[in-house]
Amino acid sequence: MVIDAPIVQTSAGPVRGFWREELDRPSAAFLGIPFAQPPVGELRFAAPVPPEPWTDVRDATGYGATALRHDPGGTLIPEPAIPGDGTLNVNVFTPDAEGSLPVLVWIHGGGYTAGSPASPWYDGRAFNRDGVVTVTISYRLGFDGFGWIDGAPHNRGVRDWLAALEWVRQNIAAFGGDPDRVTVGGQSAGGGAVLTLLGMPTAQHLFRSAFAVSAALADVPVDIARQRAERLAALTGVAPTLEELRTVPEERIHALQRKAESAKRGIGLLTDLIEQGSPWGPMVDGDLVRVPTLESLRSGIGGDKPLLLGAADDEFTMVAEAEESKLRLIPPGLLLRPFLRDREVRHAYLEANAEQRAKGTAAVAGRYVSDHIFRVVVPGAAEARASTEAPTWAYRFSWVSPAKGWACHCLDVPFWFDGLDLERVHDLAGDAPPQSLADEMHSAAVAFVSDADPGWPAWRTQPGTSRVFGGSGPEISETAYDSTLALL
Repeated sequence: MVIDAPIVQTSAGPVRGFWREELDRPSAAFLGIPFAQPPVGELRFAAPVPPEPWTDVRDATGYGATALRHDPGGTLIPEPAIPGDGTLNVNVFTPDAEGSLPVLVWIHGGGYTAGSPASPWYDGRAFNRDGVVTVTISYRLGFDGFGWIDGAPHNRGVRDWLAALEWVRQNIAAFGGDPDRVTVGGQSAGGGAVLTLLGMPTAQHLFRSAFAVSAALADVPVDIARQRAERLAALTGVAPTLEELRTVPEERIHALQRKAESAKRGIGLLTDLIEQGSPWGPMVDGDLVRVPTLESLRSGIGGDKPLLLGAADDEFTMVAEAEESKLRLIPPGLLLRPFLRDREVRHAYLEANAEQRAKGTAAVAGRYVSDHIFRVVVPGAAEARASTEAPTWAYRFSWVSPAKGWACHCLDVPFWFDGLDLERVHDLAGDAPPQSLADEMHSAAVAFVSDADPGWPAWRTQPGTSRVFGGSGPEISETAYDSTLALL
């Protein structure tokens, strides 16, 4: 039997997707739908502009162009790079159902410089099976999206997130979604994007709840952003102005932006991340991003929106482990002294992480970097929202990959998406990752997106309360993030 391809009328024009029947419930995919005009020519380094309308049915059966312009190689998540100018697009995955379904809008990670919305790991097929419409969005990366430019709007990547969410609000009902039941979610830089949006007054009408996985906040100070921009412009031989930077080819900007941030790798790169923060990402410009994210949450912004957030135990320990031969002879206290200068704080942190100390200096270094960038954000955000109207739920991902030896960065993503059969998952999770754990985590995500409650006690019932996924101890813990508290 031949089933007609699905056609949906969007605010800009009709799009044609395709049906899929991989799981128990058929679903439709609509790929590469523009939410803004290509950011090239006069629109390069500009705020996103709504797409030109069309009348003929537009093919939406292949992923659109991505802001990622090259194969990054060696990434933990598959990140397809697709050429083309129209990089500001969305992908919609929707069940074969009528009605008004909850919606998950997913923002990919990649340190604000990499990542791809076309990753097979973000396919919404399992969420569709469970009655959730799923949308993945693209945004400008690196200097294009977040670099300071004299004469250009700041935070262009953030403006792309807002424009994509506005598109969802205007159009998702046509795909079977409820615009008043949107959860914005993301991992790593995408999780940082979620918290940034949660703390932005101008974003509050665009979603009902927030789901931040291993959130990496940027909160780049304007003066630091300007210094990096001036350094990059000097490398290209032009002034850091809109007029002059538009004359520099995109490929040259991409090639030089790493030199403008850090030439270091391995443990040196981790040191730079600790000392200087994310090189590119949302900047605190006093306008769109008015104050640092946790300060904004503490003031009550986003306090009416339920939040689910958490992190893995050893997000970046693999990187430190690769430097073990250099680190093994350095006492942990001496290694941490440049970062934790207060002796009492340093000793408190080491005491709280005695289990890591027993594994060696590389394990301590990796845990400290993981805590500093990712894990401390969990109690930090939860405590910032302690008195808000809407609850905060925390989780901790503790399942140790037999392939990597750690509960590492990105490992939890295929569990949340119930995609353990997807390409390259076994490279990260081993040959037999537990489906039972994926069932638990994916069910919690579906419950949160659908009903704004993942199914365990909220943080405010007892500060510290968290659901532990894949650990060897109790499922519900009040001490899940106690080892990070010395850093707050």
